[in-house]
Amino acid sequence: MKHKLFTIACFLLVGVSSMAQNTYQWKTASSGGYTYKYVTNDPTRSRFYTLKNGLTVILSPNAKEPNIEFRMAVRAGSNTDPRTATGLAHYLEHLLFKGTDKFGTLNWQKEKPLLDKIDALYETYNKTTDPEKRKEIYREIDKTSGEASKFSIANEYDKMMKGIGGQSSNAHTWYEETVYNEDFPSNSVDKFLSLQGERFRNPIFRIFHTELEAVYEEKNRSLDNDGSKAAEALFAAVFPTHNYGQQTTIGTIEHLKNPSLVEIKKYYQKYYVPNNMAVVMAGDFNPDELIRKIDKTFAYMVSKPVQLYQPAAEKPLTGIRTIDIYGPNAENLMIGYRGYPESTRQSMLLDLAGSILSNGKAGLIDINLNKQQKVLRASAGTQQMKDYGLFILSAAPKQGQTLDQAKALLLGQIELLKKGEFDESLIKATVANSKLSLLQSFDNNNFRAEATTNEFILNRGANWNKSLGAPDEMAKITKKDIVDFANTFFKDNYVVVLKHKGTDKNSQKVDKPAITPVATNANEVSAFAKNVLEAPVKPIQPVFLDYKKDIAYGKSGIADILSVQNKENSIFRLSYRFDMGAYNYKLQPYAAQYLTFLSTDKYTAEEISRQFYNIACNYSFNVGNDVATITITGLQENFEKAVSLVEHVFANCKPNEPALAELKSRILKQRENNKLNKTAILSGIMNYAQYGQDNPFNYGLSNDEVKAMTAEQLVYILHNIRNYKHDIIYYGPKDLAAFTSDITKVHQLPTAFTPAAAAKTFTYQHPENNKVYFADYDMVQAEIRWVRNNGMYDPANAGKIDLFNSYFGGGMGSVVFQTIRESKALAYSSYALYANPDKRDKEYYMMAYVGTQADKMNDAVAAMNELLTVLPESDKAFTASKDNALNALETGRITKDAIIYSYLNDQKLGYDHDSRIDLYQQLKPLNFTDIAQFHKEQIAGKPYSYCIVASEKKISMADLEKFGSVTKLNLEQVFGY
Repeated sequence: MKHKLFTIACFLLVGVSSMAQNTYQWKTASSGGYTYKYVTNDPTRSRFYTLKNGLTVILSPNAKEPNIEFRMAVRAGSNTDPRTATGLAHYLEHLLFKGTDKFGTLNWQKEKPLLDKIDALYETYNKTTDPEKRKEIYREIDKTSGEASKFSIANEYDKMMKGIGGQSSNAHTWYEETVYNEDFPSNSVDKFLSLQGERFRNPIFRIFHTELEAVYEEKNRSLDNDGSKAAEALFAAVFPTHNYGQQTTIGTIEHLKNPSLVEIKKYYQKYYVPNNMAVVMAGDFNPDELIRKIDKTFAYMVSKPVQLYQPAAEKPLTGIRTIDIYGPNAENLMIGYRGYPESTRQSMLLDLAGSILSNGKAGLIDINLNKQQKVLRASAGTQQMKDYGLFILSAAPKQGQTLDQAKALLLGQIELLKKGEFDESLIKATVANSKLSLLQSFDNNNFRAEATTNEFILNRGANWNKSLGAPDEMAKITKKDIVDFANTFFKDNYVVVLKHKGTDKNSQKVDKPAITPVATNANEVSAFAKNVLEAPVKPIQPVFLDYKKDIAYGKSGIADILSVQNKENSIFRLSYRFDMGAYNYKLQPYAAQYLTFLSTDKYTAEEISRQFYNIACNYSFNVGNDVATITITGLQENFEKAVSLVEHVFANCKPNEPALAELKSRILKQRENNKLNKTAILSGIMNYAQYGQDNPFNYGLSNDEVKAMTAEQLVYILHNIRNYKHDIIYYGPKDLAAFTSDITKVHQLPTAFTPAAAAKTFTYQHPENNKVYFADYDMVQAEIRWVRNNGMYDPANAGKIDLFNSYFGGGMGSVVFQTIRESKALAYSSYALYANPDKRDKEYYMMAYVGTQADKMNDAVAAMNELLTVLPESDKAFTASKDNALNALETGRITKDAIIYSYLNDQKLGYDHDSRIDLYQQLKPLNFTDIAQFHKEQIAGKPYSYCIVASEKKISMADLEKFGSVTKLNLEQVFGY
């Protein structure tokens, strides 16, 4: 399951302690027999209920599509883990997917004694110190677990969720929260609530030792992640007393090795009580009807007194502490200051100070460091928790720069803030950009659910009014307020984490225990699940696009216009979409990077950034392989200003030789860093396997060509970009006629487009025998991908591929997940995909993946190969997969400018209509025999290329040779430079 670790909040929900704005006031209302609270002028129309048993319910109705986002939030996370059993909350999160005494089991009466025995064995195991006796006890745990698994139904929860149309079963654990999330069709509310009510009634912790091994794998992945290690060190130093720094979400290795099911059950009984939980839903429903159903569903829950984590106050940081971290990735640094509790004026001031320093466009760091290329990259921002915040400055040094030099540059921006050397207009612009961000985000059910869940976790939702009014409160802040605050807050009271490239001498891993694969009983179904899945629902009819009606087509000069009107708000999105990219012109991506550093005859590069930030607009020039896009977004009232400025920039940008010299240096440095990134290496190997040495991944300029490119070459591309064929795409408040009139005035076009150079093509590889492509990397785990090119696109296969992917390799109920992780405990992450090309003249490819401990590699490869050879059959899993695929089409809604991009994508595949129409019709008659035949013809018995990144110290080259002929690739072969 996902878990929060080190993410800066993407939504502005920092409350303030002053009086609430008049426009955002709490009110109380009654409807449908229930009383609730709401905030006036709330764009989400959220209702906050408290049921008789103390359960909080937050409902945000939004009928734009027939789906509902759900969260079950618990105000308990790693902060509330016992000091002697860290990682416990995270364990529990995993186990809430295992079922109850009514589902997930074939025979509870026979299963229970075995599970009780496992509980007791773990307690004995924990108290035993003799290594040999521990091994003996673990063998008994393994044996008894195998016996118990004969009565369990693995992942029956996921099968039910797929069967009712769920699209995103997941959960996460963090410091003060554990949150379970789902996305399901609105016609399945009754089924869904029946399942959730049962899920939290009496969870049974079955199939524990294999799930425990998945958590081991998750821990090992974090030990392979330099960013995770650096963040953990920063938190530990900034919070020497608080559990933010003293307890990690996953827990210590020692505690992972000695879990207690008894303690996990105590934790559940202590914190999973209604007065400490919230049901959050956002989507298509009638709140009066839904609250009655929720009340009935969870009425069995009984309120209990809850004592949450009460930390001792941290002593002030009074000095500077430096911590050195080592690992294979590129060097970087973080500077951390301890912040304030949420919902305080200080936290708001700190958040605003962060925006003045770094907002992506016009902050001090943006202008003085990133825009002037004084570092490879730098940023700043606040991570807000309940009891404290953490203000983080970060940077990656450029070529020839030390970490200490990069650190000095970051701290120099703090000094500028303290001296007031910034324009006060930044505060007004920050408020405008925050309001625009909220206007865009609150239309999304996922954002609504996340935002209100966050409010519940931090303060039971009591400050929702202040969160909505935060931009208005921020607007009252003066420059003097910020300067005074900065001089009080930013002192020699911080922690520096220097991440060096090197060997981590403290590297550890959780050792592999001996696990016998458990039975999954994938084709069985409990009586409870049968009742849920067979309960009738009112069908939702699919809504497909009619490209002739849903898109308005026009002309501006010789350019085609594709437009969809925004009838909901004043936001516009405009794009110039060019039918060319890096495959046509190698220099084009570099021109796009160069543009951000260029001035014009009227404005400096810094002034251009400030102008866009001041009018709350954004623009970007993105170059893909086949398509390049200039995109402009903002409020319609600023349309002419924003578009005219973009036009001016492209037409009048001037060469800047010093900026180009710095850009070349940064590109070369980033290339060095890429070679230290295991994910990039694995992607490169996969491309090498698919296309050979000349492949899309390493296509581009050589290092010598980077050094030789000139400012004149890049500026020429920018000045002449509009002369190439492009479509004009508009989503905004104006209709086609009004928009055409506006765009014709500001976007000048030639009388004829310049033909683009022919695009680079690549040759697909079709080896007759298995191949192994290997790269050595210092890591605990082994990353393995299977890949095979599999023939040209055929629209007749769309339905089979969609259903095969759902059944075979997608989600917790898939064949791959159930076998590799659930039964054999060989990986935390494993999946497979038969990938569709994005153009009709490209090939499909089959890809499978396992990320596992190096000492499990051989077993993991054997397990995946078995699945690629023989497709296991499960009628119940197949039915759930098919229902899920149909549900996704029936409830999916393509809206806004996504309509236009759906049309363009379908065009590339040869469709003149919504391709989902064909997909839906193809899916309906399919049965398991069709999928089995597809597997037999396209997957089984075929040669594959194994792409492997691992440490030579931890795997055997002789073992690799058993998979196929081995080619060890060096990094120059992989990256092309």
